Amino acid sequence: MAATSDETFLREELKQIKSEVPGIEGVKLIAAVTNLVRVEIFITQQKSVAVVCLFQPAYPTVPLVTEIKSKTLADKLLDRLAKLCDDECKKLQGKQQVVHVIQFVKTFLEENPLCVCSEEIATVKKLCDGERDEVKLKQKQSQVIFKLCQEQYFMNLKIFVPDEYPLKQVIPEITEHNFPEFLKVNFQAQAIEIARQCVHPPLKKKPKDPPFVLKPSFEPVCSFVIRDCLKKYPLESCPLCGDKVLPADPAMATAVKGKSRVERMYCGHLFHYICLCKYMKTPPFTGKICSKCKVPIYHEKFKVSAEVLEQRWVHKEAKQRELEEVQEFLQ
Repeated sequence: MAATSDETFLREELKQIKSEVPGIEGVKLIAAVTNLVRVEIFITQQKSVAVVCLFQPAYPTVPLVTEIKSKTLADKLLDRLAKLCDDECKKLQGKQQVVHVIQFVKTFLEENPLCVCSEEIATVKKLCDGERDEVKLKQKQSQVIFKLCQEQYFMNLKIFVPDEYPLKQVIPEITEHNFPEFLKVNFQAQAIEIARQCVHPPLKKKPKDPPFVLKPSFEPVCSFVIRDCLKKYPLESCPLCGDKVLPADPAMATAVKGKSRVERMYCGHLFHYICLCKYMKTPPFTGKICSKCKVPIYHEKFKVSAEVLEQRWVHKEAKQRELEEVQEFLQ
């Protein structure tokens, strides 16, 4: 029985596939038979996929159906990529399609390095819920750029995603802002440390600690900077006086000097320095805690022991009583 034109076309394409695909860098041909072609594409350890091209009856008039699987990339991304492949095949109806699909998937993985954190990017975008918030993906530079606002405060955040991600941590950089500079320095230092802790075990492991497990760093870093810094502090009030801790107008210098100077505690909350100073220097001198989180207050500017603070307070009160007695005598 003579072969149909479609069968002859398929035999010729399979012959071409077996000849050309093994020569494509990073592509391994697993199977090439009359019902499917399967290849594995390796760009990096995290960007590797298995691609299956299924021949439909009446191929090539009816286009291929593409299935893509990966142990590392998100299912939503793979589904979207498979649909893109199907669209490419529709453009090539009546022509050879398999090699084009393989090249298309390989190029997509090479030109979209941020695909390794696509789910994390989608999660973080939900935190950028302000009307003026923007998120831009720069695939060629492997960067995500955030432009974020809260009240009158803003921050531009750049996150670089390395090729070896998530085996290596992201690199965060706050490029512009109008927060007090000491807060920006703290935000960035903590973001870098959060990223480091995601991929490096503790320097001093405690005996009861569970085994270290490497985890992706993009979402933890972005969540900290966006939710716990940019979106939080412009709305935060001083735990002691109840007024907003940062000035409504970022151009005012009162956050770094003057009566409204701001101090950040180790628990993460902000205090007016004048409120904190009064609180720390009045009795009782033990059990000083942050009223918001109930964590003991510690700050390097208040290292003096409770005993010394009490002695100073007693001395100050004695002097005040003496002054009042003198004033009363002179009246």
